[in-house]
Amino acid sequence: MARIAGVDLPQKKRMEYALTYIFGIGLHTSRKILDATGIDYNMRVHELTDADAAIIRNEIQNSFMVEGDLRKKVREDIKALMDLGSYRGLRHRKGLPVRGQKTKTNARTRKGKRKTVGSA
Repeated sequence: MARIAGVDLPQKKRMEYALTYIFGIGLHTSRKILDATGIDYNMRVHELTDADAAIIRNEIQNSFMVEGDLRKKVREDIKALMDLGSYRGLRHRKGLPVRGQKTKTNARTRKGKRKTVGSA
């Protein structure tokens, strides 16, 4: 079983897609990591040797911020926006969409379940 950055990678997936299960690594970054380590994109996770896993682990640790550290940084960045009182920070604080979306009819994901107002 390959465990990289605290995440168990799915055994039957190709390496380029399996690495995307790690928070902070997308397909492009996954391919960059595999190019840097010289591991084939098409290799399956269960075919990975311990040495290959160690090489990938080192590359990720040295070059990228992933999982817990990245989540912490994102949380701190949002908190800094809220403390500054910036427009984006206020939107975060109110639980509204931050990136300019309209809220009259959509934005249910951010606003939560509908609250009925004025029913007699």
